[in-house]
Amino acid sequence: MNLSLPPGGVLVGLGCDLIEVQRIREVLERHGDRFLDRVFTDEERAYCFSMAHPHKHLAARWAAKEAISKCFTTGIGAELGWKSASVYHGSRQEPLVRLDEKGLALLQRVNASHVFVSLSHTEASAMAVAAVVRA
Repeated sequence: MNLSLPPGGVLVGLGCDLIEVQRIREVLERHGDRFLDRVFTDEERAYCFSMAHPHKHLAARWAAKEAISKCFTTGIGAELGWKSASVYHGSRQEPLVRLDEKGLALLQRVNASHVFVSLSHTEASAMAVAAVVRA
């Protein structure tokens, strides 16, 4: 996958989000599966819980969902749900975005073709930057 924009490519939306890992850990401890079922796809959950510290990876995905919603200028709600954008990994372990029907409808509505995301986390914080582009 070529992550650079082709000549004439246009940045349609840009978003970022930063979250404290402890916040996700506390919500997970209080609400468990109810929280996980509401926010994360089965694929995201499987990946995160295969890691030694799942809360860091969950936090990064939370940040990604928020960053993507900012790209579309919708926030999380009626137009874009928590599971409308999910993060999975490509052949080089790069984070990729999968959109559901709501997400694809928004992508079409803003006349864009791709969503790119970058994730990072430390022990204390997780962040994501997302871009919606038209090739």
